[in-house]
Amino acid sequence: MKENVDFKILLWMIVIFAAVFFLPLESERFMTAIDATLDLSKWYAQEHVVMCLLPAFFIAGVIAVFISQGAVLKYFGANAKKWLSYTVAAVSGAILAVCSCTILPLFTSIYKRGAGLGPAIAFLYSGPAISILSIILTWRILGTEMGVARMIGAILFSVIIGLIMAFIYRKEEKVKKEEQMNITVPPAKRPMQQTMFHFFTLVLILVFANWGAPATDDTTSIWYYIFTYKWYITGILALMFAYSLIAILKIKWQWVTVGVIVTAGSAILANLFISNLKLVPLVPMIVGIASLSFITLFDKRDAENREWTLSAWGFAKQIMPLLAIGVVTAGFLLGSTHDNTAIAGVIPNEWIEWAVGGNSLLSNFFASFTGAFMYFATLTEVPIIQGLIASGMGKGPALALLLAGPSLSLPNMLVIRGVMGTKKTVIYVALVVIMATISGLIYGNLITI
Repeated sequence: MKENVDFKILLWMIVIFAAVFFLPLESERFMTAIDATLDLSKWYAQEHVVMCLLPAFFIAGVIAVFISQGAVLKYFGANAKKWLSYTVAAVSGAILAVCSCTILPLFTSIYKRGAGLGPAIAFLYSGPAISILSIILTWRILGTEMGVARMIGAILFSVIIGLIMAFIYRKEEKVKKEEQMNITVPPAKRPMQQTMFHFFTLVLILVFANWGAPATDDTTSIWYYIFTYKWYITGILALMFAYSLIAILKIKWQWVTVGVIVTAGSAILANLFISNLKLVPLVPMIVGIASLSFITLFDKRDAENREWTLSAWGFAKQIMPLLAIGVVTAGFLLGSTHDNTAIAGVIPNEWIEWAVGGNSLLSNFFASFTGAFMYFATLTEVPIIQGLIASGMGKGPALALLLAGPSLSLPNMLVIRGVMGTKKTVIYVALVVIMATISGLIYGNLITI
């Protein structure tokens, strides 16, 4: 046994030594890919971990701890009416403005609480794909036809893919149905409307804190107006959340007041002493989350409050390492594209642009397959595709990329595999890629008629 262990150690030493020994540092493309990896990792850490993922972990914790299992089973369970469960899944996605990574803790939470495979998959796809903000931006930037096609395609995808997954694994779902029929659900601890107030306050904080700048210079649009005042809106929502902690979770008002004062003070100091405006909001968000964690972990009135933060930490431990691996890999292979910055990965951008021209079956497949592995932050897919269209990308492949890209990414796949297993993940990804390919091919042919 010891010899086998020593052999494995020796093998790893040889592999690592060979990898370092043969590093192609003289290759410009390799070094550019390293730059892209570091750039994407830094950008992801600054733009998404604090502002998107940390709130998402706490939202997932609300589902896991405060939303009763009865409510989850009623709307998403294996015995729920299909029209109800799939409608709720699609509508839930339309409300959220999240990327393929931010949706993961929410999906994990409802799936582990007993949601049926079909509705859970519909929710997983719809979150990044059907958000109202992404549809509106597509409509404005890429045209009415593309906006309508994306909206119809995304809604149909979420339902159809969910139904197919449920059909493929119907034996498992049948067992789940029988198990859930015999579950005796304990009564909810508090009225559902109170839990929903707490839940949606957090969701709205996530949405408005990440509200992106308008894509045009139109200063009269509601989009621009909300963007201009988004931090005031977020601040009001934060006060509503503080009220929720006191009135609904019954946390001591003195503790919550101190947390509010400390968070507000950190925002003022950040504005005074940090010159990089993009980093300013990170300070009060970090301080606010730290304050929330502290007052819930040390609350002795209700054990559920402590369990909420521990549940959020559990999701973070499960998801963050896989996301980190996925982001690094995606940056190295496909490069970093954001905020008017484009750094190529090992796979040249020219190859991608060349491969997605026209409207052939191959170009649509390549667009959907490549998009499935790329990482798109919330709403960034639209300007990226706008640039690709300007470089010769066909309208069909553009739609295929819109339908496959935002809902999938390599980090996303790694986490889903840990939740559902390899087979379900492969089938889910394959369904998205195939349906995006077919939709792009049909759309490309229709607009040329």
